[in-house]
Amino acid sequence: MVLPVLSLYFADYQNSSLFLLGLALGIYGLTQAVFQIPLGLLSDKIGRRPVILGGLALFVTGSVVAALSESAMGVIVGRALQGTGAIASTLMALVTDFTAEQNRTKAMATIGGSIGASFALAMVLGPLIASHFGMSGIFWVTAVLGLAGFIIVFTLIPKTISARNNRETQTDIQQIGNLLRSPELCRLNIGIFFHHLTLMAAFVVVPSILVQQLAVGADQLWWVYLCLLGGGFVAMVPAIIVAEKRNAQKPFFIAAIVIMMVSMFVLGNTQGSMLTFLMLFSYFAAFNLLEAFLPSWLSKVSPAGNRGTAIGIYSTCQFLGTFAGGILGGWGLTSLGVDGLLILLAMLLLVWVILATQMTSPRPMQTMILHVGKRKPNEFIKSVSTIVGVEDILLLEGDDLAYIKVDKTAINVAELQPFLNRT
Repeated sequence: MVLPVLSLYFADYQNSSLFLLGLALGIYGLTQAVFQIPLGLLSDKIGRRPVILGGLALFVTGSVVAALSESAMGVIVGRALQGTGAIASTLMALVTDFTAEQNRTKAMATIGGSIGASFALAMVLGPLIASHFGMSGIFWVTAVLGLAGFIIVFTLIPKTISARNNRETQTDIQQIGNLLRSPELCRLNIGIFFHHLTLMAAFVVVPSILVQQLAVGADQLWWVYLCLLGGGFVAMVPAIIVAEKRNAQKPFFIAAIVIMMVSMFVLGNTQGSMLTFLMLFSYFAAFNLLEAFLPSWLSKVSPAGNRGTAIGIYSTCQFLGTFAGGILGGWGLTSLGVDGLLILLAMLLLVWVILATQMTSPRPMQTMILHVGKRKPNEFIKSVSTIVGVEDILLLEGDDLAYIKVDKTAINVAELQPFLNRT
């Protein structure tokens, strides 16, 4: 809710500046990046519930600090506190604790859908609330929502949970180095960094473009964002279906980055016309497409049993991009102006296009969890590795579970049936 309107209201705060505007937008991403993996590791040791409650308490505290602030630095401190409640990875691990393996994909998809819906809803509600109650009204609403989340967790989630031993949602510090050296994962991490860097930097100027160039009143921004996000979502759905059906993610992936790049370049060279609205629409459609593609691609190429660690690194890069985008947006607007900043973002997206051309389209891979049972590890690996479609196996000494990566187009699940049950 802060993202679409902060640049319009930030000048009302004492000692505000364009650089501090960028910092206020991005500082949330920095603290999210710093605490995401540590809080995930902490939840493995002390439990999910205390970490989630603590994270929500920090988020509420930060919201209250920002709501009461009259200075730019006060808002920045509040935003930083909000970000320290970095519980996304812990919530995903909690889903694993509550769901059986056969239902986990559906549960993750449901959460992913709710995240996308909440983002779209927030982009509409933010301008509505700000037009009536100012920025402090938005921060008070986020405090109330955080408190509601706290109450839900405290009253509805059991205090004692029988956590399942599942490396797919846990972070393994020892594997971070190996995953950082993986070329394909590295390109995806760089991609999500650029993706959110350009979004955050663009939103330093997009609200003012809508208000000043398209003459949209601040109280009317909500319906403009509704059209941009809603229309962009509808436009990208057929592309996702075709890309998945034909296993052609790479061409659509590169095309989406190119559309974002062209949109930024044209926005930097046009003033107040319907072309401006069309470019913003194209940018959001491409952004939504990549927002769906990137985590799906990551899941497919992550090594067996290390998806949790890979997601932790990926999320950290995403929030670092948010921070860098806020800083770049504030600096760029001060030093280069609106047009110069947008052209700079187009050049950064060009770098991403070049990196993306070196990526390989992901195969239709799926991670499965097998039970070793009383079988000897060597015999288990020998038996499973001979099954057509099995690409990768992770079996830890003393662990009853094995993690395998399979090609969904080649695997015969019936051959794995003896290993899907405890025997």
